[in-house]
Amino acid sequence: MRRAVRESVSGLPRAFWWLWASTLVNRLGAFVATFMALYLTLERGYSASYAGLVAALHGLGGVVSSLGGGVMADRLGRRPTLLVAQTATAFSVALLGFVHHPVAIAAVAFLVGLASNASRPAVQAMMADIVRPEDRVRAFSLNYWAINLGFAVSSMGAGFIAEYSYLSGFLIEAAMTLVCAVLVFLKLPESRPQKDDEDTTEDAVGLGTVLRDGRFMGVVGLSFLIAFVFQQGSVGLPVAMGEAGFTPADYGMAIAVNGVLIVALQIPVTRFIEHRDPGRLLVVSSLLAGYGFGLTAFAGSVGVFALTVCVWTLAEVVNAPTQTGLVVRLSPTHGRGRYQGMYTMSWAVASLVAPLVSGYVIDRFGAQWLWGLCAVVGTVAGVGYALLMRGLKDPQPVAERAVETEPGQVRAG
Repeated sequence: MRRAVRESVSGLPRAFWWLWASTLVNRLGAFVATFMALYLTLERGYSASYAGLVAALHGLGGVVSSLGGGVMADRLGRRPTLLVAQTATAFSVALLGFVHHPVAIAAVAFLVGLASNASRPAVQAMMADIVRPEDRVRAFSLNYWAINLGFAVSSMGAGFIAEYSYLSGFLIEAAMTLVCAVLVFLKLPESRPQKDDEDTTEDAVGLGTVLRDGRFMGVVGLSFLIAFVFQQGSVGLPVAMGEAGFTPADYGMAIAVNGVLIVALQIPVTRFIEHRDPGRLLVVSSLLAGYGFGLTAFAGSVGVFALTVCVWTLAEVVNAPTQTGLVVRLSPTHGRGRYQGMYTMSWAVASLVAPLVSGYVIDRFGAQWLWGLCAVVGTVAGVGYALLMRGLKDPQPVAERAVETEPGQVRAG
């Protein structure tokens, strides 16, 4: 076991570990997303509909900043984008704890979503810059592990903090986000690949270039389908369990399996999939996700719900690093920020669409139809990946292979 862990973390550059530490600190302080609905309904006395509106505006901010953050990462650099995004997130989160008027809360929630999501394309682009191509799946997996470890800890702490003071939660998250910005400022050099004077690649890569890249936009579309399915763990599942007579504690016990398994399995599973065909992995993970949620239609106890969570969590563990690695391989070196921004947007849009669709389907047809829809969507995604990846033996752009003859090197910021 010790050898496996050592091999999983060895060989990655120091800059990666500072970026990883920044991610972990950020997720350890992610309290607001966990208790926002409770804060608005219990502490402020607003309706559930208003809480849903605020959540939607927060998600809309994320959709807008996915593309904006990607463009900033390519034009200004990864490091300046991270510093601006994290500083803005800290101040907007702190402000959210002090505003009381419903219009002000909604507006600031939009700003929080705008600021917090802007850093994601820069993080992923920087990770691709500083890690060797053969180590990227492992690096993305370790970063995903840090996200889920931090979220598991912060979710448990959010309940205790909320009982004491909701404002404390806002201020703690703001402080932790500022710590991330300090880590970036002190420890992370700029990683954006330098452009030669004769190289016009950077000027040629715009959002139009991304939209005209048919294969990549196919990945974005399939990513949206998979994200829609995974979102049901937090939007469709609690509603369906509540209508079936299960308590919030029952849902908490079932969904806790997701975080525990990700923390326990991410590293060993990554070692197993690291050098395997990404096309097959994406097909298998899509089917596991779709039919994992599809099996929920037959669940009648907390234990069976937990078993279905195990199935789609395994799909998540396989899909997340594999799909992110594929996005990097399809992205030109000087357009990584824009490409990562478009990919991030697929998840942000799914976070807007999934609650609307799941609520409509459950209200009109029943939860069983939602789980059947998930199985269909997972199957469509699996077939889509099989077709998209057919004949794609080396999707890494030639320009990227030429640039990365000395992987892991970064220039001083």
